[in-house]
Amino acid sequence: MAKSQLATYTEKEALLKKLQAELLALESNEDFKKDIEFKEKLEALMKKYEKSERDVTEMLNPSTEQQSASSGTRRKRKLKIYKNPETGEVVETRGGNHKQLKHWKAEFGDEKVESWLVREED
Repeated sequence: MAKSQLATYTEKEALLKKLQAELLALESNEDFKKDIEFKEKLEALMKKYEKSERDVTEMLNPSTEQQSASSGTRRKRKLKIYKNPETGEVVETRGGNHKQLKHWKAEFGDEKVESWLVREED
């Protein structure tokens, strides 16, 4: 049997009171206060020097690859430059979906076309 709306409301109200009490406890915690103060100062410093979270992350850990979760963008793919030795035609692409590259791979095979890779650039 389904709960009445009044019972559901009472449950939600009790849950809300519990969550409010937990929030108050967090807000009075000294470690939490320090974390909030640090975050606010860091944000002010980033604003002063016109730096983003991504900039700061790259400065602190340059070997870490950029993640899309925080910025909404992916790491840029490397530019691959292929040269067909038979025709001298050059293809520059950042992905494998290039029309001419796909045509070459269908005609000559993946391994042969990959051997035509001249260089990669960032």
